[in-house]
Amino acid sequence: MPILHAIVLGIVQGLTEFLPISSSGHLLLVPWLFDWNDLTDPEIKKAFDVALHVGTLVAVAAYFRSDVANLVRGGLRAIGRRPATAEGRLAWLLVLSAVPAAIVGALFESAIDDHLGGPVTIAVSLALFGAVLWWADRRPGRRVADEFGTRDALLVGAAQMLALNPGTSRSGITMSAARLLGYERESAVRLSFLMSLPVIAGAAVVKVGGLASDGIPDGLLTPMIVGTVTAGVSGWFAVWGLLRFVRTRNLDGFVVYRWALAAAVLVVAAAR
Repeated sequence: MPILHAIVLGIVQGLTEFLPISSSGHLLLVPWLFDWNDLTDPEIKKAFDVALHVGTLVAVAAYFRSDVANLVRGGLRAIGRRPATAEGRLAWLLVLSAVPAAIVGALFESAIDDHLGGPVTIAVSLALFGAVLWWADRRPGRRVADEFGTRDALLVGAAQMLALNPGTSRSGITMSAARLLGYERESAVRLSFLMSLPVIAGAAVVKVGGLASDGIPDGLLTPMIVGTVTAGVSGWFAVWGLLRFVRTRNLDGFVVYRWALAAAVLVVAAAR
């Protein structure tokens, strides 16, 4: 894999993992649009996925490092203790929110890989769930992140299952679900980022386990390091930027981008 491709894909992963525009969709569309064949080999794709997931995990953990430390401490102390602290309760609710997608992903990973992820399917998903984001973001919301409860964790976690379809966007669908549950915009975004911690960590652990057994393909170590660093740096800026952006603006710009990209992909697919 050329280093330039690793840099581009790392930046794409870091930004799109946290912006509501679909990381999985972009990671499939970028090579398709530019006719790159770097990730056609399953072993290379699996190894490079490890690098990208580690990079984005480091990004979100670094940005929320104080929260992460409090959540870990609170979660561990909550085991066998009643009542749990606010941090301990939230920590286990975040874990709970990741369970639905983890189960569906484990059961249907092969089917998802085989039947989803084509350019046209991604374009339709970008447009459709962009409309969902546009509608949800217009709902009134006054709830704050501290009000996150078991029902919310299950409902937003169930919505997160839809993100297994490339083009949906994990951050986009969780923000939409939180807004529909009455959370104000900044709290919905913050909860989406915190919910990414167990999801990305779980994916990284599974993929690292597979990489440990299969080994790193020849010549891929340097691109993996580059991908990890660029995904981490761009991901940190995506989290930092979006949290500040939503304090004064709505999410319409991301919806317009999704619709424009969907239209462009359909035009290119038709031309090809």
